[in-house]
This record gives sequence, C-alpha cells and structure tokens, in this order.
Amino acid sequence: MDRRKFIQTGAAGLAIAASKPYAARAAEFPTKKMALIGCGWYGKSALFRMLQVAPQEVVALCDVDSHMLNEAADMVAQRQASKKRPKIYSDYRKMLAEEQLDIVQVSTPDHWHSLAMIEAVKSGADVYVEKPVSVDVVEGQAMLAAARKYNRVVQVGTQRRSTPHIIEARDRFIREGKLGKIGLVEICCYYHMRNGQNPPAIEPPDWFDYDMWTGPAPMRPYTQIQHPRGWRAFMEYGNGIVGDMCVHMYDMTRWMLDLGWPNRVGSTGGIYIDKDSLSNISDTQTATFEHDDLDVVWQHRTWGESAEPQYPWAAIFYGDKGTLKVSVMSYDFIPYGRNNGEPVHQDVTYELDQYPEDRTEKDLEKHCAPALRAHMRNLLTCIEDRSRPVADIEQGYISSASCILANISMKLGRKLTWDPVKGEVAGDDEANRLLRREYRSPWVHPDPKTV
Repeated sequence: MDRRKFIQTGAAGLAIAASKPYAARAAEFPTKKMALIGCGWYGKSALFRMLQVAPQEVVALCDVDSHMLNEAADMVAQRQASKKRPKIYSDYRKMLAEEQLDIVQVSTPDHWHSLAMIEAVKSGADVYVEKPVSVDVVEGQAMLAAARKYNRVVQVGTQRRSTPHIIEARDRFIREGKLGKIGLVEICCYYHMRNGQNPPAIEPPDWFDYDMWTGPAPMRPYTQIQHPRGWRAFMEYGNGIVGDMCVHMYDMTRWMLDLGWPNRVGSTGGIYIDKDSLSNISDTQTATFEHDDLDVVWQHRTWGESAEPQYPWAAIFYGDKGTLKVSVMSYDFIPYGRNNGEPVHQDVTYELDQYPEDRTEKDLEKHCAPALRAHMRNLLTCIEDRSRPVADIEQGYISSASCILANISMKLGRKLTWDPVKGEVAGDDEANRLLRREYRSPWVHPDPKTV
C-alpha cells in the first residue's frame, strides 16, 4: 500500500470510528485493569478520554493529596461502566505491589515521572506517561532502558502527534511538498503563564503529604504556589517553560519533519522582567536546535504581546514555496507565488456531538480532547499488537532531553554538541555533570544500566 493510500485509509478509519455510537466504539478494545498515579487536572482529563475510547476498569488511584484523591475516585465511579469506586493509595509503590495492572497512567508533577514509570513497567504494566518524560537527561535514559528491558509499551503525552488537524497539515502540505525546501522552523510560546506571586512560607495542610510529594526533589519551603499546578514555577520540579511548552512544539516539529536528535543546542535567556516573584524559571528564553540544513528556533516570553496574535503557542514552518503556521487551535498555509496553490485555513476538530460529556467536564481543554482520545486509541492498538506507539518513550526521551540541554546551555553560556551514541555532550565534562541531578535522600536516582 503506498503512503497516500495508507493515509486515506487511516483517515477513513478514524472517521468511521468517530461516527459510531459510544458503546460500539468502546467495544473495539478489550477491557484492561488500569490505575492512575497523580489525580490532578490533566491526570483526570487524560484518564476520562481513555474511558471514552475503551471500557477500562480503573481499579486504583494514587495521590498524596487525600482531598484530590477522593474527589477523583468519586468521579471515576460515575464515569466508568462498572460504576465501581477505585481503591485509593497514597504511595504508588504499595499500589503497584498489591494490584495486578495492565495499564498505568503517570500524571504526576514532572519530578516524579521517572521513578513512577520505571516501577510501573517493572510491575508488568504498559504505561502512559506525561511529558516531559524526565527532569534530567539520565532519568530519561533509564526510562527508555526500562521500557525496552521489560518489553513494555510506553506512550508519552505529546499528543500533538495525534491531533487531527495537525496530522492533516503534515500530510497535506509537508509530505506533499507544498512548502518546498524548509530551512527554518520558529516555535514559540507567549502565554503569560509564569507565576508572579510572592507568598510567605506556611505549613502544608494535613491532607497533603508534602514530604512524599517532594520526593527526590530538593525540599523547598511550602507556599500556596506549589500545589496544585503551581509547581511549574520552580526548576526543582521541572524544566521551566522550555520543558513544559517547548517540548510539545519541538516534538511536533520533529515528528512532522522526521527529525532525530539535534546536532547542537544553544540557548540564552533568564529572568529579565519579573525579578521579584518566588518563581525561578526564566521569563524570557531563546533556544536553537540545530539539525542538518535546518534550525528549529524556540522563543518564549511571559510578558508583552505575541508577534502572531492568532498563534501565541505555535510552530511556523518556512519553506521556499510557502509557509505553514500550526497551533493547537488551527493551521494556515500561505503559498509563495500564484503557481503554488491557494491559502488554506483549518480550525481544530471538536467532537462534542459524539462525546457530549466534553461540553460540561470541569477544566477540560475541549480542543485537546480529540487528540487525547486518538493518542489513547493508538496506545491501546499498540498494546494489542506489541508495537511502538506514535509517541514512543524513545521519541519522548529525545524531545525532553533536547529541551533539558537547552536549559543547560543557558546556564553554562555556550552551545552544546550532543553525541546520541554515547548519550552525552561531546567534549564537555561540566555539561555532562549536569545531565544527572542529585536526589534527595532516601530516594535513589535510576541508573540506565541497572533498571
């Protein structure tokens, strides 16, 4: 089957699946025993999209926030077919030891992704893990090694690879050569998403185990910022806006253009505007990912206006025959010259008629729901035939590590040349020491050689 026929057949299959009644769609996959680690906002959003795709039995939930945990258990009981309330745990290790699980979803803050995912695959489960896969590069290497050693299917939550209108943009304009030779891709985020608060330190509430939540990360004084969601303001728990938002657009770009590792990564930036808040992530940063005959250039500002008001979080592909602007909300193709076609605009695909619960679900990003469903459907298909999913852990590792290298480059003030065979920065001992962060005792950093 040639590529165009495959694309047409695949698109037709998705259309048929979306048009079926909910029960018929769900019956396409066998029921699996599933658990969720991390019951916050996006954990529930992704889990409920999975329940729309297949009749999974969510048997267990884990979180260190007992209020959030019990609320999630009640919501799952309402949403899953059996109406059973999942068993609840405050320690994922106990849950994995006691439950025989087919699928584990890891939706913790970033600093917990590695340990939880590795333990899940060791227990025999296939895994859905949020992006970025890790906070340091060696964690990502250990996650990839564990997935391969235990022969587990691991899907990373970089769901741009499963976003319907973005798939269409790739197939229609990039794969068909409508852009010509692409020499530059600009990726960006201009959302005002950096926390600007400066609250005092307080005692954690009694229903929140802050020590366990902190886990392997350095212990910071607790404030009202960290939990829930606000942990992204601190480098102790993640990789700033590069790790949070750039990883999506850079991963999407690599997938659309079939790119592997960057040859070199360079980055500059810092806290240029908001110097008074507690947040220690950059408010301004530029990163360049150098590939053969192509630069992918990231920029974020958490202040001011976007240069492209309709594309504040986006990728813009520049070719010698045209430009393609892509975001989670739409795409625009702008041809150069009369012989290269007409401009095309396409908006995000919604599936509100097929999934009416999307209309009222609290905090759901409705434009992301179709992508999450497709991402979960791809995971389930790959679990059945034991193949690599569209956002396989190796791809998640490459994209996440590249973004971590950008932060290391910014810290050291120089470009880094990456050796993908050795898994290290070429000729730079100082940079290589930063590939692995120190873990807070008693937690032990995973080793790719011994997982």
